[in-house]
Amino acid sequence: MRIRHSRPQHTAARPCINPHAAGLDIGSEELWACVPEDRDAEPGRPFGTFTPDLYALAEWLAAGQIETVAMESTGVSWIPVYEMLEVRGFRVHLVNARHLKHVPGRKSDVKDGQWMQSWHTCGLLSGSFRPAAKGSAIHVMLASQCRSITY
Repeated sequence: MRIRHSRPQHTAARPCINPHAAGLDIGSEELWACVPEDRDAEPGRPFGTFTPDLYALAEWLAAGQIETVAMESTGVSWIPVYEMLEVRGFRVHLVNARHLKHVPGRKSDVKDGQWMQSWHTCGLLSGSFRPAAKGSAIHVMLASQCRSITY
């Protein structure tokens, strides 16, 4: 399936800060990954959310020489994708969905991924804070203990 691209071209007004950037729109059953148009014959592809699908996503991004990835942080579906890509050596930017919510013309998962890829290439997306792996483990453990004490 060939995707029509309506994303803006990079000009002097929109410089290319991250030329090796990808955008991911993550849902509970599938995710859409978009890379620059010169990296693949099909620059936007759907992937499943199971572990073999995430391995295939990482391989596809690596084959396209992607170095950094932007993704929305809705629900908890982003967590395994984030961790898989981080382990594979990608710089992952977790973007708050509220920052992307009011963008005009976004009506599908494919377009969301395209816009995130385009904005991330221009350096317009800032990542949310995500502690290192050890910090995350401690946070989860403390939150769990606090919940068990409260109930």
